[in-house]
This record gives sequence, C-alpha cells and structure tokens, in this order.
Amino acid sequence: MNRIACLLVSASLLSSGVVFAQGELDAYRYSQTELNGTARYLGMGGAFGALGGDISSMSSNPAGLGIYRSSEIVTTLSLSSIKAKSDWGGSKVDANKTKFNFDNIAYVGYFPTGNDEGLIGWNVGFSYNRVKNFNRNYRLRGTQNYSLADYAAAKASYAGTDRNSGEWFGIPENEMPPFGVVNNESDLVYDKLGAYNGGWLSGLAYQSGMIGANQANVNDTYYHSAFAEWDQNNQNWYSDSRPDDVGLDVSESGAIDQYDFSFATNISNRVFIGATIAVTDLNYRMSSSYFENYLYTDNSMDYLDWGNTLRVDGTGYSFNLGVIVRPADYLRLGVAYNSPIWYKMTDSYWGYADTHNENYPEDPDVSGETPASPYPYTNYKLRTADKWIFSVAGIIGQTALISLDYELGNYKYMKLSDPYGYEHYEALNHDLIQKDFGLAHTLKLGAEVKITPQFAVRAGANWRTSPMKKEFREGAFEVFPAGTVAHYTLDKGTISYSVGLGYRFTPNFYMDLACVYRQYKEDAYTFSKVIIEDNNGLHTLVDSEAIGLKTNTTQVALTLGYKF
Repeated sequence: MNRIACLLVSASLLSSGVVFAQGELDAYRYSQTELNGTARYLGMGGAFGALGGDISSMSSNPAGLGIYRSSEIVTTLSLSSIKAKSDWGGSKVDANKTKFNFDNIAYVGYFPTGNDEGLIGWNVGFSYNRVKNFNRNYRLRGTQNYSLADYAAAKASYAGTDRNSGEWFGIPENEMPPFGVVNNESDLVYDKLGAYNGGWLSGLAYQSGMIGANQANVNDTYYHSAFAEWDQNNQNWYSDSRPDDVGLDVSESGAIDQYDFSFATNISNRVFIGATIAVTDLNYRMSSSYFENYLYTDNSMDYLDWGNTLRVDGTGYSFNLGVIVRPADYLRLGVAYNSPIWYKMTDSYWGYADTHNENYPEDPDVSGETPASPYPYTNYKLRTADKWIFSVAGIIGQTALISLDYELGNYKYMKLSDPYGYEHYEALNHDLIQKDFGLAHTLKLGAEVKITPQFAVRAGANWRTSPMKKEFREGAFEVFPAGTVAHYTLDKGTISYSVGLGYRFTPNFYMDLACVYRQYKEDAYTFSKVIIEDNNGLHTLVDSEAIGLKTNTTQVALTLGYKF
C-alpha cells in the first residue's frame, strides 16, 4: 500500500518536462562497482584494506599508499570473456561477449623525511582505474501468461488517482499519440504524457496498435490488449492475451572510470593515514529488442516488436579516508570510509514499436516511436551508496601473508534529484529506495606465498550479497522502470575466485598475472507485475515471471610495474 501511495504522490509532482524519470533500479545500476585493479590486487581477491602497498588501494583504503618505500609507475591490461546464461522455464539461451580493457595506470611518489620516528615519509598518488564494466549481452526466450500489451493496458488504465476521491483514472484517449502516426504533433503529445504514471510506455503502446481503449463512460477510460478477444456475452475484452513465443535481446556496454588523487603519510612505521579525492566518469549504453508472436491454427501469425536505446553519461566526485595500524610486525589492522559519489547525469533515449494484428483488417501493420530527432534527454543528480571497510592482515616473515576485508555498503540512502537538487523524485525513488534496499555485505579473502624471493603465487575469493530486501528481490512488488524500457533485472549476489602469479625480473621491474572467475546471479523480467489498491484491497492486474540469469566472467589481467 505504501509503495502505491509513493507512486501516486510522485505522479502528482511530475511536470510535463520530466518525461523519463529515473527509477530505483537505475540508481542501483550506477552505484555498483566490481572487483578490478592491478593483477596482484585481483589475484588476492581485492583483500588489501590492511595490507596496502598496491596502487589499487587508492580507491578503497588510501592509507595503503603509506606502506610504499619507493616511487612506482604501474599499468594493467585485461581480457574479459563474458557469458550470460538464461533459463526461462527450461528454455536455456547463452550470449557471449569478449572485451579487451585498459584497466589502470598510476604513479606513486615517495618522499622520505629522513626521520626515524614521527613523520617518516609521505606519499602522493595519481591513478586511473576502471571500477565497473557494463559490457554484456543477454538473451531470453520462452513463453509467459501475460503480454507486454496487457502490461501497457494496465498502466494506461490506472495512470493515477483523483486527489479528492482517491478513485483511479486512466489516460484520456484524446491525449494519446495519434494511432499509427509518427510526426511532430505526436512528439508534442509525448511531452504531456510525462505527467502520467507510465505515460510514455502507454503512449507508445497505443500509437503502435498494441492497446486500444474501451470507454465505459465519459469519465473513465479502460484500455485492453489489442491481441485479446472480444467477449460478446459480457461485452468486454478478455484480459489474457498469452503469446506463444517471447524473446528479449539486450546489449549493454560502457564503464565507470575513476581518477584518484591521493595523499598518505607514515607515522613511526606504526600508523598510516591516507585520503583520496576521486573524479568519476560514467558512460552506459543499452539497446534492447523484445518480441511476442501469436501463432494460430491456420498458420497465420500476429506479432509485436518493442525496442529501446538508452545513453547515460555522468561525472561525479567522491572522497575516501583510511587508516592502517601495525601493532606488531606480523599484524596490520585497517579501517576506511568511502563516501557516496555525487553525480551529474544526462540520459538520452528512444523507443519504437510495431505490430501486425489481424484484429485491424483494414490496417494490420502499425508502428510508433517516441520523439527521435534529436533524442530527448533528461538531466538529473544521483547520490550513490557509501561504504565502510574493515580489514585485518597477517604477515609471516618475508615469505607469506593472508588478508581479510569486510565491506559494508549502505544502499538505503541512494538518492535521485533534479538538476537543481530539488527532490521531486523523492516520493517514487527515495522512499522506495529506503523500502527496497538495505546493506550489501562483501567479504574478501586473499593470500600470497613467495616460492622464491623473485616468484610469488596468490589466491583469493570475493563474496558479495545483494542489498535488495528479500520481498523486493523475489519479485513480490511492482517495479517502476523508466520511460519505455519495461525490462529489468534484480540482483541475487556475486561470487568470484582468483589465482595469480608475480615475478620480479630485477629489483626495479616486475610483472603480475591474475585470472578471475566471477559469477553474477540475477532474476530478469520482461516487464513488472501491476498492483493497484482500491476500496476492496490490493489487486494484481498483471503478473510477471522471474527468469534466471547468470553472468559468468573470466578475466585475465597483466600488470607491469617499475619501482625507482
């Protein structure tokens, strides 16, 4: 009930200029990072919070820079093979993608003071790190009990409620884009549809012939799937228009790149303190193609196609603070705080649809599209999750070490706002974020053994839980995606294992190699269920099916470093 109330308040606050409001899943997508860095860092599962001595620590615990006793230049290249495997009721489909990445380059400068006690030295560091890769293709194939047309019809029929009576109302048919017409006039109509819940999606569905209107009286508009059948007895449309064949293809690309400027100091070789100021560059590209086929006994076929493109660009800033304490030569303890990233974002987008439907014998082929030239765009601000990192490491002489990190990420306070900082997204996004998201727990474990003074072997593991709360993660609630993009995924957690090798050719030059296997589990949905509340309680108008999706990534990374 509270979720629906949030939606209604938000719909009343949206102006016609906000036509592609971002949702909570968009905030979550851009708040995520992944295990990435130098090959040594990867080979030990990223467990460097108390160890330091690696440039990747700039983006987690910058106190690790204080461990350095020399200056260093380092760079990392990697090759990733990404395989997404879906299982839709026993129908299994794989999609592959291979990507070469330039993951980081960094400089660390060491400046000793000449003191044996107190301030022994200080360090500065500058680095570029790729902290997230969005690259992935995935495909879904199967059947489902409801159509995207059912979903669009439900959204159009229950687009808002009257503030005084609390009664639901639909989008008036005369405010929909012209049926089967794509011109400047329809573009103006889309501007006005932003005031309705799911207005753009409903408008595109009507324009492309996916849904039709059935006027019960002059005040109420109810929409139905154009692929449903007319019940002559009850004088109504059947709500179930089950497709015989359904598919969704999604292609994602882009990355989050971070530029770190760090400072650290060494106090008596016992306490190390560091800070990082980070500038972050985000780009995300998504294109999707969805289809439904309706097969009939006379070998004829009706169909609908639904496609979207989305471009997201953002620039943000953040800071990290950290401390490492060495109470004994064999023990190190670390704690760090990583602030949220405060982004300025721009989304541009386009949606299209076409149908073939023999229910319209005079014009069975109809198409529609959202304004396309130039692509519409939305500017907004995003605050991502912050996290705390607690670490412990044991040093066994000059031959071995073991390290453990525990990260606590707080996704409850992600926030979206307009370009001026006003939280007119709050009812739909901020309140739902607090209800649907909580803490993410990440455990990192790593070990290194020196076989010889020049040669080292490493191993690590990394486990991360989903911050989505149980009911939300299991699909119990309605999800409100942005614009005309109906599909989405819900996080089920990530696990990765890694091994690595290191070899020092000279006292100055070294090479590290790592291989990481990562599995990311999700449930994919082609569209959300639709839930309304009236005087008789809660009703599920459209149900949706969870589709198992696993993304397996094998990454091989090579780091070259030079100390001086």
